[in-house]
Amino acid sequence: MTVAGGGWIGMGWDWTDAGDIRRRLDQGADPEVWSGGRPLHRAAVFGSPEVVAELAGRVEDVDALENDVTALWEAVVSKKPDNARALAAAGADPWRELIGGWSPGRLSLAGPTPDLFDVPAGQQLNTAEHTAAEEAARLVGALGSLYYEGTGLACVTGIDAAEAVRRLEATPVPNEDIVELLEDPYAYEEDPEVIGVTSVPGGCVVTQPWGYAPQMPGVLTRLSRGTVCYGLYANPKSGNQGSIARDGAITGWDLHPGGGVQDGDTPEEVLAAYLYQDNAVAYSCAFTGLRLSDARAVAGPPDLWVQLPQRDYWIH
Repeated sequence: MTVAGGGWIGMGWDWTDAGDIRRRLDQGADPEVWSGGRPLHRAAVFGSPEVVAELAGRVEDVDALENDVTALWEAVVSKKPDNARALAAAGADPWRELIGGWSPGRLSLAGPTPDLFDVPAGQQLNTAEHTAAEEAARLVGALGSLYYEGTGLACVTGIDAAEAVRRLEATPVPNEDIVELLEDPYAYEEDPEVIGVTSVPGGCVVTQPWGYAPQMPGVLTRLSRGTVCYGLYANPKSGNQGSIARDGAITGWDLHPGGGVQDGDTPEEVLAAYLYQDNAVAYSCAFTGLRLSDARAVAGPPDLWVQLPQRDYWIH
């Protein structure tokens, strides 16, 4: 019997109602197909353990792939441990290698529920991975619940605030001008290109709470001479936009820090994307090895308020 819409008409973000899912399945809903994807993968992220278990018991292969990953991978990456346990109980393989050679089981060892699965010999994190996971937990905790929409950042390895100011040829801004600017930075018709600069363990942070100035190519290339710089603009319209500059050259653009694991990521990129998912600021800091102890370098007040000289910063 063919059921309209595969039996999933009206299903959106909420896959938590086990009774509704069971009724749909009993009436002929296809457990293998939903809107071009797989219902089990959808439930692994947006469903309840009861729904996950119901679907897992109806599919032909609990480890079937969608976008090159299993439903168990989706549950682990989305930090849904109860859904992951339900999948493992239904026979899903925690140790199947997927993106970047990582398995869902090994990846879970770096997250908030390292006891999610019984760990066979040889599957433990190595020293570098364990250190990265510990630092991620510390850094995310240090930054706290940081509101950064509309903020521009440049995280720079190995130079302090004074050296950043020197490289940018920036000039100090009088306190009275800063007070006026901070009262309503959006009132200025032309961007005054005022930025904050703060020394932090491992380097410095350049910030503009109301704009993208720190991520302009001409800023990044000047800051990154002899080192590496990660730029971020938390664009209120289109989301987080990242960029990389190395030794005076732009080497990455239109990146998506905090956006999660992507197919084709290297092993190191998979781990970083998992550890800093939905936290673009922490990702940017970690990429450049900055070890912030709190959010002041981002949220303010910075060590210094300075103004950039007038030039075309989109040329680099």
